[in-house]
Amino acid sequence: MLNLAGKRAAAGTAAAAVALGLTTAAALEAPASAAARGAAAAPGTQAGPDPAPRPAGLAWTSCPAKDPVEGGRLKGLQCATIRVPLDYTRPQGEQITLALTRAPHTASRSQGAVLLNRGGPGAHGRDLPGVFTSGLPKKVAAGYDWIGYDPRGVGASKPSLTCAKSYQDPGRPRPDPIPADEREEQALTRRAKAYADECARRYRKVLPHMGSADWARDMDAIRQALRQDKISFFGYSYGTYLGAVYATMFPQRVRRMVLDSVVRPSGVWYDDNLDQNVAFEKRIRAYFAWIARHHKVYKLGASADRVAAAYARARAAVKVKPIGGRVGAAELDDVFLADGYGDYGWAVHAAALSAYVVRHDPAPLRKAWQPPGPLDHNNYAVYNAVQCRDAAWPRDWSRWHADSERLYRAGYRFETWSNTWYNAPCAFWGVPGGPPPAVGTAAAPPMLLVQGTEDAATPYAGALETHRRFPRSRLLVETGGGNHGVSLTGDKCVDAAVARYLGTGGLPAGRPGADAKCPAGPPPEPTAAKNGRRDGQGAAQR
Repeated sequence: MLNLAGKRAAAGTAAAAVALGLTTAAALEAPASAAARGAAAAPGTQAGPDPAPRPAGLAWTSCPAKDPVEGGRLKGLQCATIRVPLDYTRPQGEQITLALTRAPHTASRSQGAVLLNRGGPGAHGRDLPGVFTSGLPKKVAAGYDWIGYDPRGVGASKPSLTCAKSYQDPGRPRPDPIPADEREEQALTRRAKAYADECARRYRKVLPHMGSADWARDMDAIRQALRQDKISFFGYSYGTYLGAVYATMFPQRVRRMVLDSVVRPSGVWYDDNLDQNVAFEKRIRAYFAWIARHHKVYKLGASADRVAAAYARARAAVKVKPIGGRVGAAELDDVFLADGYGDYGWAVHAAALSAYVVRHDPAPLRKAWQPPGPLDHNNYAVYNAVQCRDAAWPRDWSRWHADSERLYRAGYRFETWSNTWYNAPCAFWGVPGGPPPAVGTAAAPPMLLVQGTEDAATPYAGALETHRRFPRSRLLVETGGGNHGVSLTGDKCVDAAVARYLGTGGLPAGRPGADAKCPAGPPPEPTAAKNGRRDGQGAAQR
């Protein structure tokens, strides 16, 4: 689950104003070999016999105030579409449509265009220009054309992928992701295969062309349609991997690039997910320790172990008797998975758990879980389509079982089996994965990497590896920061460094390891649990 916005979007895993996204898989290329191949390739070359024809200029019109597909705020933005090849080895063949938005520069002198990516893969992005122009200093925001877009397969782009909706939302509690025995595991495996088969049935022509290399070529087609010799880029989570791929394929086309919450390229994608299982356990334990420090408020236990035991009791109870007939063990895990991505919901979720355990009031937990909607189903389909295509996944289920059992028995229990089933369709995907695109080149211009040291979705090692692969990059670290997606979420130190780089190109001086550090802010303050019935939830939510 790489995702912020993508992974478990239904569980609210979007951080603050900017929702992100991410997942992970198999170890592939050593940094040195990837960098060597990236540097050796002719800059800007594209796979296939012929480059795609230069896209026509974009016809911008006023966007509706609210996105009719995604629901985001588009007021004041301009909208356009671009046609790109489905298959870049056949540039004159079938074309697909990408939907774009723009907040034009207002300064007298433009610094060019910044392409924005929220992550996922599969997160929508047409609302992002408004997020950035309102979140950055006015002088910096005024200097750029801010370009949001829905990548291929996503949202308002056509075709927009959605497979079996019942996989995420069967209309009742999903099966417990932790299998009690071999029979339950086989049932979950058949379920994942059925999802993969349905995706292949619906999108057999599209799936071979959903990898990150194709997404990077789409980025360059957008650059050409914008009539830009070079383009800047700002990507979160999976967007950091996409940006790194683009900078390797087209290094001479990059002006400035910010990569926030950085994917480990050598783990794409199977091994990165194994890393997440370990990192999320550490992060959820930090959350349980925070709840324990506020035992007087939540009364769930004065130690992390006691809070974990209270969570386990609640999980067992909702498995037997789901809240409102919908919130079972899997859905409860969804809610608290969001707390591994960021601490924005810590107080609310702790209060909801306290209400259920201490006062036997299920209403706040029922309110905390939201069923997945059309955008979530689309996001999950694209998430699989990209990651299953990017790299080779194990096709022998015994490998998945062995790794999941090993980590679970080692104590990494919160995320391991849930993550296994989230990614399990890749074991049965209708098109082969890989080879992954090369990542890393000395030819790329200076770029800024931003990373929290305690990020669970993209652990710190990914930022260090990417920093090595791009020798001219600079790494800004939020020490002690556990939130996935750091920029524009309130850290003044980080935001000042990002604004300086975007505004002037200024970067920290190079040093071994992290080039600059910002201390993480304090943890959130606790809030007392509210009685759900006074919130209008009532007994109907039981």
